[in-house]
Amino acid sequence: MREQAAIDRFLQSPKLGDATRRAYRVDLEQFGRWLDDHGLRVTDVDMRVLSDYVTDLGRARPRKLAPATIARKIASVRSFLRFTLGPANVPDASLAPRLHRRLPETPKPAEVDAALEALDGDGPLALRNRALVEVVYSAGLRAAEAVGLDLADVDFDREQLHVRGKGGKERIVPLGEHAAHLLARYLHEARPGLLRGAENAVFVSARGRRLDTSTLRRLFAHPHRLRHAFATHLLEGGADLRTIQELLGHSSLSTTQIYSHVDGRRLRRVYDRAHPRS
Repeated sequence: MREQAAIDRFLQSPKLGDATRRAYRVDLEQFGRWLDDHGLRVTDVDMRVLSDYVTDLGRARPRKLAPATIARKIASVRSFLRFTLGPANVPDASLAPRLHRRLPETPKPAEVDAALEALDGDGPLALRNRALVEVVYSAGLRAAEAVGLDLADVDFDREQLHVRGKGGKERIVPLGEHAAHLLARYLHEARPGLLRGAENAVFVSARGRRLDTSTLRRLFAHPHRLRHAFATHLLEGGADLRTIQELLGHSSLSTTQIYSHVDGRRLRRVYDRAHPRS
């Protein structure tokens, strides 16, 4: 593939997280093969070329691609082109199909409580598991952010965590009192017995090494639902979208606006209680 070297240079950027890098590689190598098939180089890419590529993605066989998948692939290509050609040389016009974004199914507070209580048990692993899921829900963390926590990232005095998110972005998030209590118990009562050597990770495996995200998925089938629950329950409790954006680590408020209908319901309740003509 003629553009493999350019793709590799882009993927080596330290601004990309591991998961983003893997997703980009699949999308960009597909784009590189498409350029080869059409006798094109990356320097030939203009609005017409991008439009033709989107058209071909829409005709994908044997399985038609979802609009969200096409949008992701185009976003990957745009990021690559901005890096390779410079932002001024990349068309800004929207090409991806219109997305109908909706909030994923979010567990109710009682469901989260039941799931957490089901993790109760004896022994260091049970205490670790309960603390891990409590921290994810309490702080609205992505799975990779939770297992990526180091000991120095936990500040019990201020009840907060230092989190490294996507693309190397960092943020400080509050840690709820209940999660802080369980985390402290785990660190003092369970973690020392699991360690097999020097390890900075907060959450470690039975072999004493940093956990990977598969452990969290075994404990809670779709851990990202806990992050959605964190945001939804905060909004329902009165938090505003801008605050949620900062807590989730979203670069743009538009990403957080999938929760806007939740905020709308809350505003309606406030209106009905407060307005004399409601």
